[in-house]
Parts: sequence; structure tokens; C-alpha cells
Amino acid sequence: MSGMNFIRVAAACPVTNVADIDFNLKNIKACIDQATRQHAKLVVFPELCITSYTCADLFLQKQLLDQAVNGLEQLCSYSVNKDILIAVGAPLNLQTRVYNCAFIIFEGQILGIVPKNFIPNYEEFYERRWFTSGKGVIDEKVDLSFQKDIPFGINLLFGYGPYQFGFEICEDLWSVIPPSSYLSLSGANIIGNLSASNEVVSKSDYRKQLVESQSAKCMASYVYSGTGVYESSTDVVFGGELLISENGNMLRENNRFQRENEVITSIIDTDRLNLQRIKNISFREATSIVPWKIRHIPFTFKHDDYGVFDREIPKHPFVPANEVMREQRCREIFNIQTAALAKRMGHTGLKKAVIGISGGLDSTLALLVIVKTMDMLKIARENIITVTLPGFGTTDRTYNNAVELCKSLGTDFREISIVAAALQHFKDIGHDPDIHDVTYENVQARERTQILMDIANKEGGLVIGTGDLSELALGWSTYNGDHMSMYAVNCSVPKTLVRYLVGSAAQDESFEDISKILLDVLDTPVTPELLPKDGDGKIAQKTEDIVGPYELHDFFLYYFIRNEFTPDRILFLAKAAFKDHYDEKTIAKWLKVFIRRFFTQQFKRSAIPDGPKVGTVSLSPRGDWRMPSDASFNLWLKGL
Repeated sequence: MSGMNFIRVAAACPVTNVADIDFNLKNIKACIDQATRQHAKLVVFPELCITSYTCADLFLQKQLLDQAVNGLEQLCSYSVNKDILIAVGAPLNLQTRVYNCAFIIFEGQILGIVPKNFIPNYEEFYERRWFTSGKGVIDEKVDLSFQKDIPFGINLLFGYGPYQFGFEICEDLWSVIPPSSYLSLSGANIIGNLSASNEVVSKSDYRKQLVESQSAKCMASYVYSGTGVYESSTDVVFGGELLISENGNMLRENNRFQRENEVITSIIDTDRLNLQRIKNISFREATSIVPWKIRHIPFTFKHDDYGVFDREIPKHPFVPANEVMREQRCREIFNIQTAALAKRMGHTGLKKAVIGISGGLDSTLALLVIVKTMDMLKIARENIITVTLPGFGTTDRTYNNAVELCKSLGTDFREISIVAAALQHFKDIGHDPDIHDVTYENVQARERTQILMDIANKEGGLVIGTGDLSELALGWSTYNGDHMSMYAVNCSVPKTLVRYLVGSAAQDESFEDISKILLDVLDTPVTPELLPKDGDGKIAQKTEDIVGPYELHDFFLYYFIRNEFTPDRILFLAKAAFKDHYDEKTIAKWLKVFIRRFFTQQFKRSAIPDGPKVGTVSLSPRGDWRMPSDASFNLWLKGL
């Protein structure tokens, strides 16, 4: 989509024959064609793929070195009108030195030549026998038979608009400070690695970790291309691993040991990378350590069309799609929450916790956290004062779940109806109880909070808040009502993740006795129960009917706060993620609601209690999010 700065990149592994340049060129060209058909704007090939990597002492043969240059000339001619940046590996003979290089080709020309910096010469590698390190090559130029004054060095940055490309070769990534670190600090947001990394047991796992880690540290995309199975197997075997990572996330990878030409592609989000760098002060300050001045080599794509938008956009970005990772995430969050509450209990010297239990998701999660904390501190569960506070909208389902949950967990359970107190308050302020407006609702919420606070004072306890991150974002709380507590354990847990945390607890052996109750809580619609129940005694007020689906709001929140995306970009991504669930009109409607509520409800977030940060997004005014309470939302609604 124009203006969104997405770009498709490719990693390719051609079938090669050792020292057979014509054969290798044929397959390299085939991979270029395939990458071009798939709308890739960059294709990264393996190390020394024009000659093949395992030529050994043949790299000292003039015949091979000269023909490699001829092969480069053929590729330059072939690249005309392809509109794709090509990074291909070949040896470069400069008088008495041979360099292992990445040749960056575009529209008939070599834009620049990047030599390998770190030359491995240990275990199975013996490269220093043939190649010279490019470590000291900074501002040089090279003349070839078909092109003069080609930039040559490790400090080359190839740029077109928001897309800035840097390149390194194999061992460079394995070094203590890879050249790509300096390139990224100098502006590169897409790094290509031309590699020849052989296969031994577990090496692939470590290689992936390196690629993911480097892309995360550099806040860049990392495109890795390893040479394949047709290299010499005299002593080692190569698997042709292809990897495309972005900011620590593996976007695409292949199955190794393929015996045909292979190209993988993925769409890179350069706006996301650049915005992350703006926010990260450590990244900005590290630019001063770059040891050399970058050489910018501009070029121009005819267009930046990436084809069909097939980048996977998860509907629930706060929730890992992988079941094992999701379960690990749930356990880790429980540990963070309990550690936080244990510290606060220890600091205050209090031995009791007070919580209002509604039978809903949030209060259930908070109660489970309290139980785990008390068990960890070896404090009897009788010191957990659980209070259900039925009002005008309380249904039998939520009431029964609340009662059974508290009694089954062995807490000090109390029931206090707020109906009489609310009616008295309506009378005191002159409000007609038949008018079910915001006053009607908020009187109940504040009455509940007052009761909990007063019990905490009387019993020497700590009121534990139940509100979650999604409610904070939307301001879906009564100011100085459920908005307030003495410590808020759920404050950075989004609603979509709350469900999985409660679901995880339902599978936990320590909560086996209440698993049936937890599952029914999960199945209950989200509701504040502040309006009278319907004629059948069921929930009449469903939150998502009023403010919209929480899965959409959590999606908006993640990309608005975590990635600082514009509303039109968030809408574009939401359409891709929810294409089978909501139409564009529906998504746009709730996005507008999110923006309005997020801006107008900041005053509530400016006065929230302490609570632990558990994920990458937090709205604490003392930590992650500082925003004026009277900021206008008009700019963010433009174009929606």
C-alpha cells in the first residue's frame, strides 16, 4: 500500500556445482526471476555462490577468479529492467589479494562491493589460506573490466527512501561486534547476510538464535542465505538454510537440505523498525561508537509494489499463537504478578487482602493471583477477604460463580448488598432510580469501592484492584470507583490475555477443585452488571455491545502504543488480520471509538494506583505512558 513503507525481500539458495560458473549462473538467474515474479525488491544469495564456496585452493587459480568477474558482468546485464537489488557472492582478485565479497547489483551496475570482515580459520574453516580480511577497507574503489570506480568497503549503505540496505558475510555475524551493528546504527534497517555455514548437530538452532538476536538488537530486518547441499561434501555438508527475521521475530524460514532452487520471501515493515529506533534512546546514543563514516550509495526502484499482502498479522498480538509459548507466557505473568503483590504485602506489613468478586474474568484473575501470593508467603487463605456486592444488575450466574469460587478457595467470604445504600444515595442526591444513566451506574461502582476500602481499614488489609489494561485504555471504569484500589495486579494485562490466564489456571493442578467454575467464568459475557437484568434474569448489559469487541481494541492498543502506528496503518493491518471476522466499516467504526476514548479518558490513567508491568505495553503515568489529559484526538481521526 502506497505510503506504508512495506517491502518484500527474498533469500535464495540456487543449485550449484563446485567451480562450474556457467551452471551456477543459470540457477542464480532462475532464482532472480522467481524473486522478481514474487515482487521482491531485494534478493540475497549465499556466500561465493557464483563459484561455490568449497573451491578451496581453486580460489588461487587465475582461471576461476577471471571467470568469476565474467560471471558478474553477465549478471549485471541480466539485471537490467529487473527492478530488484541483488546481493551475490563471488571472489574478488585485487593484485596480490583475494577478497570474499558481496556484490550489490542493480539495473546493470555493481553499486558496491562489500568484503568479508572476519575470516574464520579454525576447526573446519581454513579461509585465510585464500582470502584477505576486508576489515581495513573503508573508502576504496575498484575497477573491473566492465565497470570503473566501484565503491569497495565494509561501510557501504545502499538506500532508496525509507529502505536502507547493509550487507555482511557469514562469520561477520558470529563475531563479537558484527559489522551489521555499525551499519544499523548508521541507518541500515535491512541487513543481508551471504553465508556458507555448514551443518552439524544443533548448529541450525544457534544460527537462528543469532539471526533473531541480531535483528532484535539492531531493530532491523535480517535476511540470511546459506549455501546448499550441492557444495562439496569432502569433509562437511551444507543445508541451504534461508531465514528472514524482523526485530527479533522470525518471519519466514525454509526446510533445509532442499535439492532444487529455492526462494523464500517476506514483507518487511520498515516503518515499524524506524519508529522503534526513534523511541529507543540507547540505540540513538550508540551511534557515537561507529568507527567509520558511512558511505551512502543511493539508487531508485521504479516502484515499491510488494504484491499480495501476505504478511501474517496476528489477531491477538498480546497472545502467543503457539500453545506451548502461550502456556509459558501465562506462567511467567502469574509469577510477575505474585512477586509484585508479595513485595507490596511485605513492604506494608499487612497480612490481609481485600477484593471484590463479581464472578467475572478480571476479579477471578486477581483473586487467583492473591491466592498464589498468600500460599507463597505461607499466609492462610482465611486472610483473603472476598466480598461479593450484588446490585441491581447482578445475575444468578455471576453471583453463584463468585460464591462458589470464594468458598472453594477457602477465603473469608462476605456478601454485602449495595441496593439499599445505592437507593439511599439516589435519594440523597435527588436522582430518580428509574433513570438508568451514568449516575445510576457510577453510584453503584463507587459504593462498592467505598465498602472495600472501609473493610480494608477495619481489617488491616490491602484492597487489590481488578481492572485490566484494556479497560485502562478505554477508560472503562468509574473514576474513584473500580478505577481505584491500593494495588492493581491486572493493570498491564490486556483483556484478550486475561482469558488465557484464567484458562491456564483452570488446567493447573493447584486449582483443580475450581476448574469447572473457572471455565464457566470464561464462558460468561463481559459485563459491569450496573443495569437491571432482563426479564429472564440474564445479563442485559454487555460491555462489548457498548464499547466494541475487546479483541479489536487490544489490537488497536498494541499497534498504537507498542509501534506508534498511524490510524490508517492500524486500520490497514486490522483489515488484514480480521478479514474473515469484520468488514472494513466495522473495524473503522470501533477504531474511531478507541481513539476518542483513549484520548478523552487519559485523566483516569493519570491517577491510577501502582501495579506491575507484565508485558511490552503499559499505561502507567509513572512509567511507559506520559500524555496530557487534555490532548485533542482530532489529528488522529483525520482520514478515517
